[in-house]
Amino acid sequence: MSSSSAAPQPSPIAEAIPLSLCAREPHVPADRLVAEMVPPPRFDSVRFGTYIPDPGQPSQSEAVQVLESFAAGLGGAHASGSGKPRRGLLGFGRAKAPKAPAGPRGVYLDGGYGVGKTHLLASLWHATPAEPSLKAFGTFVELTNLVGALGFQQTVQTLSGHRLLCIDEFELDDPGDTVLVSTLLGKLVDAGVALAATSNTLPGKLGEGRFAAADFLREIQGLSAHFRALRIDGEDYRHRGLPEAPAPFSDDQVTRAAYATEGASLDDFPRLLDHLAKVHPSRYGALTDDLKAVCLTGVAPVPDQSTALRLVVLADRLYDREVPVLASGLPFDRLFSEEMLNGGYRKKYFRAISRLTALARDARGLVTG
Repeated sequence: MSSSSAAPQPSPIAEAIPLSLCAREPHVPADRLVAEMVPPPRFDSVRFGTYIPDPGQPSQSEAVQVLESFAAGLGGAHASGSGKPRRGLLGFGRAKAPKAPAGPRGVYLDGGYGVGKTHLLASLWHATPAEPSLKAFGTFVELTNLVGALGFQQTVQTLSGHRLLCIDEFELDDPGDTVLVSTLLGKLVDAGVALAATSNTLPGKLGEGRFAAADFLREIQGLSAHFRALRIDGEDYRHRGLPEAPAPFSDDQVTRAAYATEGASLDDFPRLLDHLAKVHPSRYGALTDDLKAVCLTGVAPVPDQSTALRLVVLADRLYDREVPVLASGLPFDRLFSEEMLNGGYRKKYFRAISRLTALARDARGLVTG
């Protein structure tokens, strides 16, 4: 029987009581959302030169070459000048902005989970010759959350002066997001902003299996027109040549490790899932601030799709921040039901399993006995 409900007993080497994710309810100001639109810590030092293409997958080397050329092409002036309104003759009126270049104004990296798409996207951000304040990097969820925090017009104004907008994990989960993002990206492209995105789904197939995508075909086709799609083939590098995911530890081992690890959190997994429903996904990054490890007891199958999608976002934020995850209960490859793994969000769930498994490997050193 699981002992996850028992009160944890500190080990003799404990320095402090562990933190709890369930006790955190972060509030993130809008200016922080904008300031944090940079590659996350895991990808802060990546570059094209540190990406190691699989020799058996030529599409990976091709993607590096295309993206290097794309970055070099962004070295000139902003396509619409400085991004600020310009005055006409003698300073009166407003001069017409030059038209955006013809053809796709962006690149779209399509491929399975674990082929290095985020590594390449972050490398593009770093390689683009512009000040960090003129480049933005965020997940699709973070972009839609930014619109929610700033409002549509303010978001357009904030991002229009940028040289490049990188969108990781591009997905359309509902019709509202389809219309919102289609309109937003259209305005940014018109303003001269270059786009780059990663996804597990080709741009013309976005929304498929999630909602009646055919009813929003015009918006989806409009999004697709902004990008040149690059297919990146390959197996998940996180499992390439590595052993299977480590078996879960016992509740006692996880609890003792949490008490012995400075900056670790300790939570009952079902209770954490309930807590995630009370925190907006835009705050999941702040939820993990300053954590050195996440310890979970009683890992069990996720009960429904809404909960599963929230867990995917948390897994992404933990992976971005390189926070190891130590767990008891079921292994992470049994989190999601067969129905979920065969449904419209299957690629998200496989990505979450892949990333949580990698973080579980990183956490093995926390257990000393």
